[in-house]
Amino acid sequence: MISPLRSQSELSTAKYKRDWRVWWRLLRPHTLTAAFVPVSIGTALAIHVTNIDILLFAAMLIASLLIQAATNMFNEYYDYKRGLDNAESVGIGGAIVRDGIHPKTVLLLAFSFFGIAMLLGIYICMSSSWWLAVIGTICMAAGYFYTGGPIPIAYTPFGELAAGFFMGVMIILISFFIQTGEITLLPILVSIPIAILVGAILLANNIRDLDGDKKNGRKTLAILVGRVNAVRILGGMFVVSFVWMIGLVIMKLVSPWALIVFLSIPKAIIAAKGFIGKTKPIEMMPAMKATAQTNTQFGFLLVIGLLISYWF
Repeated sequence: MISPLRSQSELSTAKYKRDWRVWWRLLRPHTLTAAFVPVSIGTALAIHVTNIDILLFAAMLIASLLIQAATNMFNEYYDYKRGLDNAESVGIGGAIVRDGIHPKTVLLLAFSFFGIAMLLGIYICMSSSWWLAVIGTICMAAGYFYTGGPIPIAYTPFGELAAGFFMGVMIILISFFIQTGEITLLPILVSIPIAILVGAILLANNIRDLDGDKKNGRKTLAILVGRVNAVRILGGMFVVSFVWMIGLVIMKLVSPWALIVFLSIPKAIIAAKGFIGKTKPIEMMPAMKATAQTNTQFGFLLVIGLLISYWF
């Protein structure tokens, strides 16, 4: 709420900020790479098989970004409605509780994003297969029910699994399929470490919010296993992701250039160590950020490795 004691210039500045910064934060832009990276990987794998349709790539990319942003908005809306978010909450967009955006506006915007994604999905189906309409609908439903519905997925121990499957495996496979018209073993295997790292972002988020979630009756994986074990699981997820890539190279399924992903190890170490001995959400924000950055760096480096192996 804007204080009545503020000057006219301050009111104008606040209004200016609300015009664009509020909406930008509502998108939670730091999470959008979880949509961009899988689409890029699926397409980079497809380039080894066929010529890439740029329009299909763009449509898939934009649709994935819209679904991810809409999921963030549903999260914002339903956590507010359930009384989980307040002005002091860490890691949220804060459009409702801090910036005064009406909750129904956030909900309407989320459904609008879904609508645009559906239109793009129609174009994708027309260019590939109408079976994708069923798969796309399931993916959007998962985005909604992640925090919506009577039993939100995010409030159960399956949040990490659901996020990894839909944002990691499914997006990579769909991105590969719309370009090649087929699904092979390679994109499935390559999608596994990405799915794990997407799940790691959710686990890091749940480690940060463990105490608050526990008070509000959530049953996340971090709550069930405890903070110490959750941090150990997070570290294990990082290890498995990197070891998995070594296995793919040893089996000659991908080029050794794919091992360029190891350049993201320092960020993974920062993420894992950043949670140790921390209990306050604000103290864990750097580790949470490093976890998301690990996924981003790993994904982008993998794309680079796949492209280099194609060119050379």
